[in-house]
Amino acid sequence: MTLRLGDVAPDFEQDSSIGRIKFYEWAVDSWTVLFSHPADFTPVCTTELGLTAKLKSEFDKRNVKALALSVDPADKHVEWINDIEETQGTTVSFPIIADVDRSIATLFDMIHPNQSDTMTVRSLFIIDPKKKVRLIITYPMSTGRNFNEVLRVIDALQLADNYSVATPGNWCDGDDVIIPLTVQDEEVIKQKYPKGYKAPRPYLRVTPQPNK
Repeated sequence: MTLRLGDVAPDFEQDSSIGRIKFYEWAVDSWTVLFSHPADFTPVCTTELGLTAKLKSEFDKRNVKALALSVDPADKHVEWINDIEETQGTTVSFPIIADVDRSIATLFDMIHPNQSDTMTVRSLFIIDPKKKVRLIITYPMSTGRNFNEVLRVIDALQLADNYSVATPGNWCDGDDVIIPLTVQDEEVIKQKYPKGYKAPRPYLRVTPQPNK
């Protein structure tokens, strides 16, 4: 199965570091950041899980739950969590899926034979409350993921959903945004974007961030 943007993420049931998880029941109406790891006790992933743990309050503000995945068993996950907490100076409060049979990795297309026939690639999915896949990033083994970028994308997605805007390159929370080309009626524009807009080109209409 190949997941694409806009697809509904498949439901699943699997063991984890906190017990058996049914994905839809666990996620409820939250956004989810699902990110995979090739194995436990790997150095780059240890730092990533520590960073994710430290961002709990930021995820909570955005109604986001973190969910990690590795192909090792749950008891090994628990041992790894102890290492993560000790070396990264944090508390891991999110579960790590124990995808021993690689069923979830297969559902989410995380096994790439050119990399490994058995271990997951380092993929990250942002899944919205309707269980739609909104972002997919796959990283090489040597490069740690940028979780500030993950937060930035979540902010951009939530802003777009709530206010019918798009975000320009390098956008950060508080910056001006773009009126999508799908919005053309001037009366609708006045209602949706009461702060007005500047248009250096007819197709490029920039307006202040609506919720700031």
